[in-house]
Amino acid sequence: MKQCEQKAVLFAILAAAFYALNAPCSKLLLAHVGPTMMAGLLYLGAGIGMAAAGKLHGTGRELPLTRAELPYAVGMVLLDIAAPVFLMFGLAYTTAANVSLLNNFEIVATSVIAFICFREAVTRRLWLAIVLVTLSSVILSVEDSSSFSFSTGSLFVLAACICWGFENNCTRCMSQKDAGQIVVIKGLCSGCGSILLALVMGETLPQPEYIALTMLLGFVAYGLSIFFYVRAQRELGAAKTSAYYAIAPFLGTGLSLLLFRQLPTASFLIALAIMAAGTYFASTESKPKQIQPR
Repeated sequence: MKQCEQKAVLFAILAAAFYALNAPCSKLLLAHVGPTMMAGLLYLGAGIGMAAAGKLHGTGRELPLTRAELPYAVGMVLLDIAAPVFLMFGLAYTTAANVSLLNNFEIVATSVIAFICFREAVTRRLWLAIVLVTLSSVILSVEDSSSFSFSTGSLFVLAACICWGFENNCTRCMSQKDAGQIVVIKGLCSGCGSILLALVMGETLPQPEYIALTMLLGFVAYGLSIFFYVRAQRELGAAKTSAYYAIAPFLGTGLSLLLFRQLPTASFLIALAIMAAGTYFASTESKPKQIQPR
């Protein structure tokens, strides 16, 4: 593996580690903050935090966004309003451990969208990973196997993953540009949009200490995570970065089980094993090459 690719892999793993804090910590804060307001404050914290940490934005050689990236930037912002709102509602209806593990469905969404819309190559090994992750997600989502009904919370999380799958590919189209600028745009625009939506829906602003805690979590779990994710995408591509990023749900699951002292069910352990196998096949996949247009 080349040094530049090794650095990109490290960035992807750092992005995963920071994001792993999101589900368990957000679950705790949801007792004091509404789900849509939470989504807005998380992204607003990411945007303000990254704007303040200006030294992380680049070295002066970073390329600024131009009008050519405007459609992708707009799509990124809209999807970043929808996805965390879905995720917070998912957290409100199911366990943090379930949510953390289901986040791996983002691999499926990102890879399939990259293949269909952006002609990024997906090999047999990655297709096998996609099948295994999807199977695990179905097991985690089924609430009653006798009637095959799905958990409301799990469906919200899967909807968030699909939104982030599209968003990852929009971001991929801008990954050669200033990563810090991308995070600030994501954070400020998506955060303000979600907060406005929350107020329209009747949610109120939480107490100042919970606003501060939520925004701090947003800076770490979203701001720093997105920054390193974008930097990793430059070298690895959308599908491969998503594969390395897939360790985040396992870290989040472990932290959730420790924080909430939950005993995993048999179906959860089965899903965990299948998800781990799928993640292994995805993360050991060779770097995809862009398919040339016909």
